[in-house]
Amino acid sequence: MRWWDIDPVLELEKDLFPEDTWSRGMFWSELAHARGPAATRRYVVAEAEGRIVGYAGLVAAGDQGDIQTIAVARSHQGTGLGGRLLAELLRAATAFECHEVMLECRVDNVRAQKLYERFGFEPIGFRRGYYQPGNVDALVMRLTTASDGGSAAGPSSDPEQGTEING
Repeated sequence: MRWWDIDPVLELEKDLFPEDTWSRGMFWSELAHARGPAATRRYVVAEAEGRIVGYAGLVAAGDQGDIQTIAVARSHQGTGLGGRLLAELLRAATAFECHEVMLECRVDNVRAQKLYERFGFEPIGFRRGYYQPGNVDALVMRLTTASDGGSAAGPSSDPEQGTEING
């Protein structure tokens, strides 16, 4: 993801997360930490037919990664794109030498929970009222990477025809 992707990403953000939409400033702040030798963030976009249809972001701190967001346009949900975005973030976590990756997921987002479980994430707790203003609880999930130098990239999947993921 680059600065010129922020406007189309915000359009998707508003459509998919109307109650807790990230602001333009939040994306700018994340991208400010995504380049150069001291980078601690990895944000990617997925494009199809010249438009952004998904995006995802990861923060790395020490040996822990935290998935900040994964979003897929309604027109591309159920195509495997969410899994491809997640795999890209897990590759980044491996590159950042993260030994575990954490995430929060709305308790009512069963589809996302199943995706994360397929990649080896396990539920470890809840954050009450995490998503505001709706006061929806978050399920906290964790993936512990292999200590033998294995990758956190999860299961491989065939890329969706015509969709490209760009960092």
